[in-house]
Amino acid sequence: MQQFDMPAVVEADPDANVTELLIDRVRATPDLALFAVPTADGGWSDVTAAEFLANVRALAKGFVAAGIRPGDRIGIICKTRYEWTLIDFAVWFAGAILVPVYETSSPTQILWNLEDSGAIAIITETAEQYSRFDEVHADLPLIRSVWQLETGALDKLVAGGTEVEDAEIERRRGLAKGSDMATLIYTAGTTGRPKGCILTHSNFVELSRNAAFAIPEVVHPGASTLLFITIAHVFARFIAVLAVHGGVKVGHQPDAKQLTTAMVSFRPTFLLAVPRVFEKVFNSSQQKAVESGRGAIFHKAVEAAVDHSKALDAGHVPLGLKLRFALYDRLVLSKIRAALGGRVEYAVSGSAPLGLFLGHFYRSLGITILEGYGLTETTAPLTVNVPSNFKIGKVGPPLPGVSIRIAEDGEIEGKGIDIFGGYWNNEKATAEAFDDGWFRTGDIGELDDEGYLSITGRKKEIIVTAGGKNVSPAALEDPMRSNPIIDQVIVVGEQKPFVAALVTLDTEMLPAWLKTHGEDPTLTLAEATVNPTVVAEVQRAVDAANARVSRAESIRKFQILATSLTEASGHLTPKLSIKRNVILKDFADVIEGLYTAAPETHGQSLVH
Repeated sequence: MQQFDMPAVVEADPDANVTELLIDRVRATPDLALFAVPTADGGWSDVTAAEFLANVRALAKGFVAAGIRPGDRIGIICKTRYEWTLIDFAVWFAGAILVPVYETSSPTQILWNLEDSGAIAIITETAEQYSRFDEVHADLPLIRSVWQLETGALDKLVAGGTEVEDAEIERRRGLAKGSDMATLIYTAGTTGRPKGCILTHSNFVELSRNAAFAIPEVVHPGASTLLFITIAHVFARFIAVLAVHGGVKVGHQPDAKQLTTAMVSFRPTFLLAVPRVFEKVFNSSQQKAVESGRGAIFHKAVEAAVDHSKALDAGHVPLGLKLRFALYDRLVLSKIRAALGGRVEYAVSGSAPLGLFLGHFYRSLGITILEGYGLTETTAPLTVNVPSNFKIGKVGPPLPGVSIRIAEDGEIEGKGIDIFGGYWNNEKATAEAFDDGWFRTGDIGELDDEGYLSITGRKKEIIVTAGGKNVSPAALEDPMRSNPIIDQVIVVGEQKPFVAALVTLDTEMLPAWLKTHGEDPTLTLAEATVNPTVVAEVQRAVDAANARVSRAESIRKFQILATSLTEASGHLTPKLSIKRNVILKDFADVIEGLYTAAPETHGQSLVH
């Protein structure tokens, strides 16, 4: 059994709650810009730490005047925007607790989160979100207050709270101790009904204070980040709190179509994203280069960038490579940097492996992608790569205050300041989640001599073929998803004679790719799935993935699906992870067809 312990560098304060992070920040730098909100002319307007605190207190008074009591749970359905974090802190100052609901949740999902949590109020952003809630409102008798941002609800709350005394807000914000619940975040439900994770004030406070020490190059006053992933997810939620503690200026842009424009105007110093975002940026840049007739030079630039990064790892960059890299950096790479705002030095990536290729590419682009690892139950990060000892392909050592061990069966287990307080109203699931005080992550991994973690698979997703071979789907799926026309990959083969795969196409990238490859860009998705050029491209992606594994683990056949897997279809979680069990059930006939149609021949992937 491997184990690595990283002692905390900040002494724990069991009495501190999350509101202390904001109080401390205002005390240290009252005039520092903590947020920037978009203006009508496409610019940004700063909100200082002192202004944010004043806004938080005013809104907290509004909640108090509206009847919110200490310990009350309040649901929130809202896209990523400044008001999300304003509400978060105002609710904490009022002594209450937020229960995030993904803005894409169905009425049934909304019902479960609000009913199970015992929420007594709900905040929605738009009329459309409200309408989804309203479908199940009658089944939620505890809900006594409903606020909608688009109708000016926050201004009305603030106006209604002017008579509440400052002393009452101060009293309420001090009620919660470190061990008390700060929020109730529901899991994505990939393996069953979502479970409510109790995250405590200490989880956020101690993790923020220690994480800031672990990556000071990233988190410091004067740094900035543009949040575009949903704050309802623990990943962005933790970063939002960490930014307040660390004095990082935060902007928000939930619209993916406006992201490039926002990046250029906001000019962040670091980004927070899932690997799919980095894949899309690369694929889009590549496609634009091909369309403009610069595909060859882009390919050479990428090759030089990856070679340059690998040489840095080896400790020596030959002169010829230095000159080649400098040329392509000026011609190609600098333009991609500019499109990301020109100031990005770091990115924090989580939820899935990034892959060595993209890690090397972005590093030579001047962006060090710090892969991290964690779950909702670990308040996001258990581990994160550190700039001072950065290892591409690993997810870093434990953060200060966290311990990691590898159980006898290879499962990653964690213990420390970020481990949640259990599942809400579910003692059985809580007990099953721990092994002698260690949280069972469900993932498989390895630790190197310096305590750096590598993720090798998911315990519950390991496929055992009829021949007894253990296959980790991620080892095949992740490299295939980096192909520009592939969206999702689901490897199958449990108790089957060989490994196969279901593949879906990226409908955003497909038309431009078809055009540049001499095919009709107006092909329907169904037509594209059987197009010989498309099939050949998927075959190339399969071959590249197979080159990483043994023959017994390789994909022998695949089926391109004439559909997309989305959150709306019920096949993806809000963070775009596949719901494997749902997909296996819904496409059972297609999977069975892979094994009952033409036999596997010479290890070649076939489409039927």
